[in-house]
Amino acid sequence: MLYGPGVADTPRVLLAVHAHPDDECITTGGILARYAAAGARTILITCTDGAVGEISDPSLATPGNLVEVRAAELDEAVRILNVSRLVKLGYRDSGMAGTDDNQHPDSFQQADFPTAVARVVDILREEKPQIVVTYDENGGYGHPDHIRAHQVAVAAFDAVANESWAPSRLFYAVVPRSAFARFGELVREAGIEMPFSETREAQPPFGVDDDLITTTIDVGAYVEQKRNALTAHRTQMGPEMFFMRLPPALFGQVFGQEFFQVVKGSAKGASTDLFGGL
Repeated sequence: MLYGPGVADTPRVLLAVHAHPDDECITTGGILARYAAAGARTILITCTDGAVGEISDPSLATPGNLVEVRAAELDEAVRILNVSRLVKLGYRDSGMAGTDDNQHPDSFQQADFPTAVARVVDILREEKPQIVVTYDENGGYGHPDHIRAHQVAVAAFDAVANESWAPSRLFYAVVPRSAFARFGELVREAGIEMPFSETREAQPPFGVDDDLITTTIDVGAYVEQKRNALTAHRTQMGPEMFFMRLPPALFGQVFGQEFFQVVKGSAKGASTDLFGGL
């Protein structure tokens, strides 16, 4: 069992805030599986219902029941990752930037911000995590719901910062630009076309400068679990989907590490362990 700082009978708790069903897998599926296996309590907050997602195969879902289907897919993915608790905030998927879905009255973009923050604060107070993980200011690649999830998570973290049990660290799940470049090399060597540019000039830009990375977690032992969880999102991960075209060995090479930036709290001891030094 892993234990929290200074309290021998307090288990370590990791809480991740993501925007859509399936987002939990790519940048944090490995840590969710790894820390669960080590005895930590893992909490996933998924902010939206994924209503605007793709449907890879019309036999899997229709626009009318996609929310229900994606909810079940998320349930299966978190089962595979051994997530201790899943919280679905239930906001409507806002879609990509500039689309009509951004203006839907039930969308995450149109939700009352203080209310959304208060809902996450309630979960923080219930679970008392030492570690909180979310996206960076760009939401990874500029998706409006990712950016809003970032804003909500940071505001909630700050709202409890002075409480006696306050989280010790806030991390952004990020990818160094060197990893994107290496990713591109490996994928091209395998004869697979990249779906996006790895260059700094890409719009929106992918990845962050390498010197922002404070923490690199080896999740190689959990990469199959991570891939299986991603595959559980069947409506989004059809055979033509880029991630699903990666052979298992290449998937392991590409996704066997996860990268983070400590933005609140001390980074001392955290170079290879989110809880390191606590």
